Amino acid sequence: MENTARALKIAMEALNEDDEAITKLETACSDLKSILNQSLTIDSAYNKIHQNLQSIQESLTISSKTVAPLQSLSIANKALDTRINRAVSPALSLLSSFTAAESLQRLLLDTASELAPEKSPKKRLAKLIEYVACVDRLDAAIGAIGEESEPAIQKLQEVVEFLSRTKAADLYTTARLRETLATLKALCEAEVDAMRFDGVLDEALLNLQDEYEALLLGIRYRDGEGLGTEMEIEVLEKISQTLAANDCLDICIDMFVKVRYRRAAKALMRLNPDYLKRYTPEEIDEMQWEDLETSISLWMQHLELAVKAVLVSEKRLCHGVLGGLMGGAIWPECFIKIADKIMAVFFRFGEGVARSDKAPQKLFKLLDMFDSLEALKPEFEEVFEGEAGADICARFRELEKLLVHASTRVFWELGLQIEGSQDGLPPPVDGSVPKLVRYAVNYLKNLAIDSYSSPMEKVLRTQQLWKGGTLSDLENDGDLLRDAISNVMEAIQRNIESKKSRYKDKVVAQIFLMNTYWYIYMRTRNTELGKLLGEAYMKKRYRNAAEESAYLYQKLAWGRLVRLLEKESDGGGGEANKLEAFMSGFDEMCEKHICSYNIVYDADLRDQIKEATLRLVLPVYTEFYDSNMPALAVVVEDCRPPELIESSLRKIFEGGGVQIERRRSMSQFDIGDE
Repeated sequence: MENTARALKIAMEALNEDDEAITKLETACSDLKSILNQSLTIDSAYNKIHQNLQSIQESLTISSKTVAPLQSLSIANKALDTRINRAVSPALSLLSSFTAAESLQRLLLDTASELAPEKSPKKRLAKLIEYVACVDRLDAAIGAIGEESEPAIQKLQEVVEFLSRTKAADLYTTARLRETLATLKALCEAEVDAMRFDGVLDEALLNLQDEYEALLLGIRYRDGEGLGTEMEIEVLEKISQTLAANDCLDICIDMFVKVRYRRAAKALMRLNPDYLKRYTPEEIDEMQWEDLETSISLWMQHLELAVKAVLVSEKRLCHGVLGGLMGGAIWPECFIKIADKIMAVFFRFGEGVARSDKAPQKLFKLLDMFDSLEALKPEFEEVFEGEAGADICARFRELEKLLVHASTRVFWELGLQIEGSQDGLPPPVDGSVPKLVRYAVNYLKNLAIDSYSSPMEKVLRTQQLWKGGTLSDLENDGDLLRDAISNVMEAIQRNIESKKSRYKDKVVAQIFLMNTYWYIYMRTRNTELGKLLGEAYMKKRYRNAAEESAYLYQKLAWGRLVRLLEKESDGGGGEANKLEAFMSGFDEMCEKHICSYNIVYDADLRDQIKEATLRLVLPVYTEFYDSNMPALAVVVEDCRPPELIESSLRKIFEGGGVQIERRRSMSQFDIGDE
């Protein structure tokens, strides 16, 4: 302050010259003094307040030391209260679940008591739906108890641990709480296990298994109807899902497969497929041909029925009942388990036939089997689609492969047997058509009709592709079949020529060729076989050969007699000798025609031969007779008029005393002769 006063004094001295300025400075000095006085007063008051605050602070420090334990206890109580509240909520939820489970158990027992006496199918199914729904609700309630018990016990565990840590309760109380907690935990675990495995739920699951089996057994095949009603399938589906949800999936699948296989097998057994009991190649070979034919026909019918009706229905049922399990991954395997046992029985019979003896007559049945498989293939592949059905489809293809090999082998072996004359028979002594030729021609005629030519073409094409990978230079399947049949026809021709060479009688040899070639030509004309080979081919190889043999027959049989009458007479009873030689030869030839020779009873051929023989013999004999009669009648005892010669010749060719060849059965194979 002294410094300030000094400063002011100096200032006042400096401003003496200006009064107005001095006056202002004085006023300012007065104000400054007033402010300074007030500051001193405030400073004094502040010192007093400071002393009061120090006194209050000392009092608060003493109070704080007194209140601190009570504050800690309050915080601990709040923490304990929070943990208790957190433990109570799960406990109440657990208690609620126990109450719900107990109520559902009573409801399930009541529903079961109503279900047991119900006889009406529709009402029983409706009640079953209620029963399954109740089982599902009880299962969910028990599951909720299992899920909620652990959190509830965990929260109680936290309370006990907190008491132990904070010593909010005495040791005795804490120990009692620990024991109670352990007991509660063990009780919950035991109760949940008992409710799930030993209680009403377990009994209900056993009941559902019985109902499931009964429903599956009750679903039967009825004409024109599918397997099971919508309601039956709905109930079975719900039971399947309930059983699967309760660790009974294996039981469910095993029951479904066993029951439905028995039902499917029983449905097929109503067809009396006893033939399926014999399926090895040896057993097949021992069967009578008629029995085997019948068995193969039944096999084709039954296989088609099994795939298109029985197994298709089983597949739909399997999908309807088990399709919702594991995202649809279960039902295909279950269906295949049912189908595999059934298809195996059909496959092994077909395989047995394909591997059995390759008798020629089996070709047509092998082709029938192959054709039936080809027709069935689209439906078969649809029924057994996917990875689950891969093995069955593979066995189907293997059976087709066996049939292709068997069919081609039978066909080629037929040609070898014909060419090798393995029939073991000598040529017919009367010059008639041999059985082997009849059999082979009618065999090929049957093979050429549409019902067999199409599968045979496919078989040949398949075999060709397997062997070489291409169809060579052949344009189409028809060329393959024509080429194959032509080879057999050429084998037949070589067989005929071989048999002809074994005749000592040249006349009967020509009759044999004439009969056989004419038979082949006439039996194939205007048939599918003739169309396949072509008219030009048939005329060139068989009709022309028959006409050539007919010419040689006339030359050898009757030309020699005609030449006897035409040759110059050497005198000395020459004309009489001619006539006697002619008559002797004529009678001998007529006798052979009646007793030994056999011109097949074909009207066209016989008429042609008859007319040609009459034109050859009768004019020459008539001229000779007219020129030498009545002189020769005195010398020659047997001097017949031309009319009698004509009559004898006509009897030979028109059936008078001539053996008429009957139609013959074609060995073991029923290919009728026309």
